[in-house]
Amino acid sequence: MKRILFVFGLILLMTNIVSAQQKEASIAVVDSAVYDFGDINEKDGPVTHTFKIKNDGENPLVITKVVASCGCTTPDWTKAPIASGQTGEIKVTFDPTNRPGAFTKPVSVYSNGKVGSYILTIKGKVVQ
Repeated sequence: MKRILFVFGLILLMTNIVSAQQKEASIAVVDSAVYDFGDINEKDGPVTHTFKIKNDGENPLVITKVVASCGCTTPDWTKAPIASGQTGEIKVTFDPTNRPGAFTKPVSVYSNGKVGSYILTIKGKVVQ
């Protein structure tokens, strides 16, 4: 009898854990996680791309921080919780001043989602 109750309790516990995992928030990039600016003329100044982020989970998605790989890249993002099924934005601005040549810059996105971090990437080539 104790074994039956133990097995039943274990099954009930596992069901609750799986159910809780399915309700977490999750990030989905609407278009692509990589954006190519192509050729950028240095004298034209900074360029910006906006990534659209969708919450594919059931709970609100909170983007806690966004970190660029260097000082030439500046992120800005939706600070308010993103409801289930809704979208938010992550704007990434790259300053090409004194940075000739090809570049690839990762931007780390941290959230309360299933996967704690997500990488977005901008790339291109600075021409003079």
